Amino acid sequence: MKVIKTEIEGPVILEPTVFGDERGYFFESYNERVFEEAVGPVHFVQDNESRSRRGVVRGLHFQKGEWAQAKLVRVVSGKVLDVAVDIRKDSPTFGRYVAVELSGENHRQFFIPRGFAHGFSVLSEECVFQYKCDNFYHPEAEGAVAWNDPDIGIDWQLPPEEIILSAKDRNHGPLKELKV
Repeated sequence: MKVIKTEIEGPVILEPTVFGDERGYFFESYNERVFEEAVGPVHFVQDNESRSRRGVVRGLHFQKGEWAQAKLVRVVSGKVLDVAVDIRKDSPTFGRYVAVELSGENHRQFFIPRGFAHGFSVLSEECVFQYKCDNFYHPEAEGAVAWNDPDIGIDWQLPPEEIILSAKDRNHGPLKELKV
């Protein structure tokens, strides 16, 4: 597995070696030893999956305090632009983001450590998205940043008229008002 560091300390892209022939393909999607060499020890406790259609933007979400979560995300089918925004107030890269294309074709995974808000936009007709979390979800610990915060300036790679948001995601505040 190839480990690709990003311009922000913490998030890492993992690119598996894919073995293919006339029967199809095989790849190792997770190897604890390789993963821990890349990012350190992380104990995943919950796996989640979502299905979304083209134009959906989910995020930018995080969990606060003792319920903060690190995530290892990947796309089983389809294609997304996956984004991690640094919300660590004491970080020199606070407010900056890393974006990576994840797809069922490239098999890449993206590790998002605690201290980052996470979101993605669906660029294919449909997408099946999976992620591992290192802490259990607690609704009372939910936090979010506006997906379209101009101070962050994410290009979601979708025309504005195609973007589909949940009612909740339409109403998050900007990063400058964030209380973590």
